[in-house]
Amino acid sequence: MIELSAPAKLTWFLEITGRRANGYHELRSEMVTIDFSDRLLVDPDADYLRLASPHPDVPLDQSNLVARALGLVHRRAGVTIEKVIPTGGGLGGGSADAAAILRWAGGVSDDEALSLGGDVPFCQMGGRALVEGVGEHLTALAYERRDITLVLSDFALNTGRCYEAYDELVASGTRPSGRNHLEEAAVLVEPRLGRTLEWLRGDYGREVTLCGSGSSIFIEGHLQSDENHWDVEGPDGTVRFRHTTTTPR
Repeated sequence: MIELSAPAKLTWFLEITGRRANGYHELRSEMVTIDFSDRLLVDPDADYLRLASPHPDVPLDQSNLVARALGLVHRRAGVTIEKVIPTGGGLGGGSADAAAILRWAGGVSDDEALSLGGDVPFCQMGGRALVEGVGEHLTALAYERRDITLVLSDFALNTGRCYEAYDELVASGTRPSGRNHLEEAAVLVEPRLGRTLEWLRGDYGREVTLCGSGSSIFIEGHLQSDENHWDVEGPDGTVRFRHTTTTPR
């Protein structure tokens, strides 16, 4: 059995710079990998896909990105996924899992990785990078250790719906800006996110930032606590705080 680590990606900032004729959005963002990972157990002599514990939001058919990654590299294996990264949290969990399989198989080109999703090329590379285009243009940046506090909610967001809401805002004459251009759209899609952001900013200020399309949030630095993780009752349910750091790969 081979054990693979699939670290989450954190979008440090996200700018939407345009939209292609095919509907895909052009981005400019900085992404980093963090010490917050799924774990994959791979049996090269088997052929199955399963979860270590039940997770209703993770499909186990050929739509799963791990299955698609295996198909891309023309491999079969038995894979057990131990989920830690929340689904629909904006931390690239599915992309990270797929990228772990690609690295195990020797890697593919960025264009091939892009066929699995816009975050997969970066997740395959890891570390820290400027990411442009629809995810296929990567410029490696020097590693910087950064302490981060993740804030994880009990609800998920659909990335496609967030981009649809962004397009509706632009069509209405609004041009979202700020550190994460998707925040305004994501709050429209999920009002609980807006209440959570407002609650956190009341305590921690403007350095509270949405992770990608959400629903996860991050705060720069480690908050004052004797624990690495703790739970708090937020405005719409339990909110989980987790200390983490950036990783060089």
